[in-house]
Amino acid sequence: MTLRLNSREALLALLAAGLCLPALAHPEASHGAAHAAAQAGWGDAFQDGFLHPFTGFDHLLAMLSVGIWSARQPQGRALPLVFLAAMLLGALSGVAGVTIPGLETGIAATVVLAGVLIAMATRLPLAAGAALIAAFAILHGNAHGHELPLAGSAFGFLAASGVLMLVGRWFGRAAELGMVRITGAGIAATGVLLMAA
Repeated sequence: MTLRLNSREALLALLAAGLCLPALAHPEASHGAAHAAAQAGWGDAFQDGFLHPFTGFDHLLAMLSVGIWSARQPQGRALPLVFLAAMLLGALSGVAGVTIPGLETGIAATVVLAGVLIAMATRLPLAAGAALIAAFAILHGNAHGHELPLAGSAFGFLAASGVLMLVGRWFGRAAELGMVRITGAGIAATGVLLMAA
C-alpha cells in the first residue's frame, strides 16, 4: 500500500469523523443536534461549513499557507493531514464550549507566522513542523466549532480546508521559489493587517 493511498484513507477517515462532531461533544444532546440538522438540511449545513473557510482572509490564507509550506518540507505530504486531525480536535473543543483566550488574534498570528515561514523558505523536521501546524489548526478548529457545531458543517469545513491545502501544495510545488517567497511575504503582511484590525 503506497503512502498516497494511506493519505487518502486518512483524509476520508478525518472527514467521516467530522460527522460525529456533535455527538462526541454532547452525547446527551445528540438527538437534538440530529433533529436540528434535519430541520436545517444536511446539505445546507455542509454548504455553510464548506463556504466558511472562503469567507474570511484569516482562514483562507491559513489553509493555503499550510499547503504552500508543506509542499517544500521534508515528508510534507503528512502535514495537511496533521492539520485536519488537529482542526477536528479543536472543533470538538469549540463545540464542547471551550474558549481559547485571544482566539481571533491567535488566528491572525498563525497567518503571519505561516507567511514568514514561506517567505524565509524555512524547513523544519517533520515532528517540529507537525507540532507547529497542529497548534495552528487547533485555533482554527476551535473557532469553527463555536460558529458551526452541526455535523454537516464540520464535514464541510474539513472538506474545504483539504481543498485549499491541496491548492496551496500545488502552488508550492509549481511556482518558482522566488514567487513562493514573495507570496509568503504578502501573506505575512496581510496577517499583520488582520491583527491590527
